[in-house]
Amino acid sequence: MTKRGLGKGLHALISDAVINNNDNSIQEVRLTDIDPNERQPRKSFDDESLQQLCQSIKQHGVVQPIILHPEGNRYTIVAGERRWRAAKMAGLKTIPAIIRKFHNREIIEIALIENLQREDLNPIEEAEALKTLMTEYNLTQEQISERIGRSRSYIANSIRLTTLSPRIKEYIANGDISSGHGRALLAFEDEKLREEMAKEIIKNNLTVRDVERIASQLKGKTAKKQSRNKQKSPHIIELENNLERVLGTKVKITPGRKKGKIEIEYYSQEDLDRILEVMAGNP
Repeated sequence: MTKRGLGKGLHALISDAVINNNDNSIQEVRLTDIDPNERQPRKSFDDESLQQLCQSIKQHGVVQPIILHPEGNRYTIVAGERRWRAAKMAGLKTIPAIIRKFHNREIIEIALIENLQREDLNPIEEAEALKTLMTEYNLTQEQISERIGRSRSYIANSIRLTTLSPRIKEYIANGDISSGHGRALLAFEDEKLREEMAKEIIKNNLTVRDVERIASQLKGKTAKKQSRNKQKSPHIIELENNLERVLGTKVKITPGRKKGKIEIEYYSQEDLDRILEVMAGNP
């Protein structure tokens, strides 16, 4: 299967010789002298996948060297953490590696691109990594687009996911809801409502289009309410709000020249009985 192109990608950050493993500088480095990259975008590693890679390494060895950045007497992984972890599981003492100095930004870029090429990152890990490149290293969306081969709209939509609450991010990271669901939830301004909708997505298997439709309907109702409120006096609006707090349901007061109307919503027979008890003074 041909992998999707990622712009200039790793070739823009690492020489072709390094990428193609034709460099004579490949060295065997002790696994105990290597540290994982704390800024690695990928935070979770699938145990089953690691076990499969471990078995492959036991049989064939480490085919592709990892890339390391020297830190004093130790080395930080720039690319190849899965191979390093699997080599440790396989009981190896050393691993083939290419050692080269990188800037901190390059380390994050390379780790991000490597994971994107294998599609190893969940949407939240990817979004957080892209945001880091923007906020900490002052890269524009256009510059990031050139480096990782994704469109600017893709990058913008991905970074938007970082504004969601930790709970919703966890749902997306675990695959309970999709990144498309996450972006649709951003249409709900209230964070509590977003989380309630996320639960509804999981419970009722709602599609992204379902969520977008609900958000659109809610915006329409809000707009109508705001339009009505503009035509009502502050006194009437205050009365409505007071009645809603007392009755625990939606109340609409429509004043008229000679007579007016009060509408009280209920949603079940039990809800109606409850409202009647409150009105009778027996809450």
